[in-house]
Amino acid sequence: MKADLIVHNATLVTCASGGKPKRSDDMRDVGIIENGAVAIADGKFTAVGNSDEIIRAFVANENINAESNVVCPGFVDPHTHIVYAGDRLDEFELKIKGADYLEILASGGGILSTVRHTREASVETLVEQGISRLNKMLKCGTTTVEIKTGYGLDIETELKMLAVIESLDNAHVATIVPTFLAAHTVPPEFKENANGYVDLICNEMLPLAWKWYEQSHFAANGTPFFCDVFTEKSAFDNEQSKRILQTAISLGFGTKAHVDQFTNLGGSNLGIELNAISVDHLDTISDGEIAQLATSETVGVIIPTENFNAGKTQFAPARKLIDEGCAVAISTDYNPGSAPCPSQPMAMAIACRYQKLLPSEAMNAATINAAFAIDLGETHGSIEVGKKADLLILDCKDYRQIAYEFGGNFVRNVISKCQYPARK
Repeated sequence: MKADLIVHNATLVTCASGGKPKRSDDMRDVGIIENGAVAIADGKFTAVGNSDEIIRAFVANENINAESNVVCPGFVDPHTHIVYAGDRLDEFELKIKGADYLEILASGGGILSTVRHTREASVETLVEQGISRLNKMLKCGTTTVEIKTGYGLDIETELKMLAVIESLDNAHVATIVPTFLAAHTVPPEFKENANGYVDLICNEMLPLAWKWYEQSHFAANGTPFFCDVFTEKSAFDNEQSKRILQTAISLGFGTKAHVDQFTNLGGSNLGIELNAISVDHLDTISDGEIAQLATSETVGVIIPTENFNAGKTQFAPARKLIDEGCAVAISTDYNPGSAPCPSQPMAMAIACRYQKLLPSEAMNAATINAAFAIDLGETHGSIEVGKKADLLILDCKDYRQIAYEFGGNFVRNVISKCQYPARK
């Protein structure tokens, strides 16, 4: 049989899950195959197994000897905000001096600062900067990325951000999933009329965003499109969030939800009841909501980088989430203010130390479970026959090194969409 590429002599970490996100004890199984190999043809894994058997069975255009190093799935980042203009360096200093997120937002900083710069930026500028950020993520091993809008907060800029996200998917080797987050916060124009902004989102923005999607290559390719909402003080309350998400569902969107980051307003309960693909942050999730999440199909996305960046001591109760049977994923939340981090390995390292995940749990959370958190679990996130051939060759013999040694980069090669860029 013929193949485009064989990677062999690998400590193969498959994260194989058999078509479902991992939970409980299964999160400790990363599916290691010693002296493993994969055969790739037409951008998909056509065989996964023992090196000797695959080399006998396939003739490939190219062979890569992994030299017993770890070969694992490309990381999946299920929650990012990388389309933006400007920076938040002044805010970084304010946080060091003691200002918190909600104080900065109330004073016109935070998200609103980035909104001003993003509204002013051209599509070309946003694409150029987005590619730069995707390149940083790719060097750290991320091959699949969810990207949100939410720094426009008006019709024109939110649609501009969607156009940028589509351009990024066309221009970059990473696989991108778009999310519409007009409900990121209330814009200055509606400061005294939050319900008026909710009306605008539901009556005009969501229908226009869905029309954009139907005409985009994402729809043609079967890539999902999500609507997200930030349920929080100074953003949207539970009733406003419910109206936005229900409107989105009626149009055809999948749903995600920013919930329980600072305040428990019942957002996790709402997201789960509406069958959201994921509920994200979860710092203040209640015990009852954890039990509800454990019996649902919704994935809980933890974001340790935000807590770390803010110097917090409270993190989402990830250990309890896993022990109670929730499907848990990890994200960087890469954004200019609360989590300026492109590295899933860094997010894994923080989660292991502060949230007591084992390295195996962190690996599954950053690959297969993260793929299910953006509804790509059937095609991405693990090394299994028939899936997209996104994988990493690392400069280590044991996958636990990824979370153990932080601040560096073990990624030697990234293989994505049949391209083989070496790390520079």
